[in-house]
Amino acid sequence: MSCGIVVALPEELSTLTRRKLVLGESHAIGDGIILIYSGAGPANAEKAANRLVQQGAKRLISWGCAGALAPVLRPGDLVLPERVRGNDQQDLTTAPAWRERVANLLASQQAVSAGALLESNGIVDQSAEKRTLFEQTGAAALDMESAAIGRVAASTELPFLVVRAVADPAAMNLPQAVVQALDANGQVKLGRLLAFLMTHPWELGGLVRLGIHFRAAQTSLKTAARQINEITQI
Repeated sequence: MSCGIVVALPEELSTLTRRKLVLGESHAIGDGIILIYSGAGPANAEKAANRLVQQGAKRLISWGCAGALAPVLRPGDLVLPERVRGNDQQDLTTAPAWRERVANLLASQQAVSAGALLESNGIVDQSAEKRTLFEQTGAAALDMESAAIGRVAASTELPFLVVRAVADPAAMNLPQAVVQALDANGQVKLGRLLAFLMTHPWELGGLVRLGIHFRAAQTSLKTAARQINEITQI
């Protein structure tokens, strides 16, 4: 059976393949493994997941980075949630036996967390908001795509797994330079970034810290990707 992997951002895509894909393009990376570059957000993720199902995927994975809500999580920690809480307050359950096997496989090399993942409609950039969400939901982390992929999996009765690495810790405020520079698909537009930094040079330190954290997340995903053939098997 083939496995479809949805990846939102080019930086996340690079942890699985060296090939440069255009938005919406899919690419086989192994025997029975197809990944697709979706772009950020639930609408893009839903469209990409449906396309993978149309291409014959019999199980789905949400792969990429997440923002931490739990204070104990550190940049680079992997989150393999048991469930994803959607904005409609419905829980989408990941395949239990599959998740447990993959968690055990990856835990020998890096920190792996379970718990819940929360759906976000947009970037949560302030630590105070992260703290409030953690207190209200108890979710370990959040992202914008996993719930949408989970809804497609539920509607098509396919098993579903989430593999996410923490990029920004719960106590970190995201630099406004990044928030202002992102386009609708989650890509940083260099022109916007440089223009913002020219008038807000104090943001540079936060950008450097975020870059370090994001590289830690990429490293964890690359480490996990070395076992992608084992991960994609149920």
